Amino acid sequence: MAITYSWTKDLSPEELEKLFLSVNWESGNYPQKLQKAMFNSHKVNSAWDGSTLIGIINSMTDTVLTVYFQYLVVHPAYQGHGIGKKLVAAMLDTYSDIPRKILISVNEKVDFYKHCGFTHHADKAPMFVSTL
Repeated sequence: MAITYSWTKDLSPEELEKLFLSVNWESGNYPQKLQKAMFNSHKVNSAWDGSTLIGIINSMTDTVLTVYFQYLVVHPAYQGHGIGKKLVAAMLDTYSDIPRKILISVNEKVDFYKHCGFTHHADKAPMFVSTL
């Protein structure tokens, strides 16, 4: 498996739709919005198997104090091969000078993020106003 990584925002709605729906994420039903979201992100790092998008992570930041990692998606057929860890590590390295790095994890993935260096704060709760 020859996986390559790219810091591109040039992603088609079809590529994003296929990847996001592979993990049953509701946002995959809005591929044009996903494309715009990636374009408007501060950074986007993607993983590729040839010309197939198999993983992605994006960030939003104030560039000084806080960076938020919104999406980390790896196609199920490629999970367990270190792709997600490499995507996270690249982002953490890119934002090494920013003191606060934030993400929201589903409960099943908390241990994965702990292995990537994140900590769970029991005294803090993610809050949402969402239609997804």
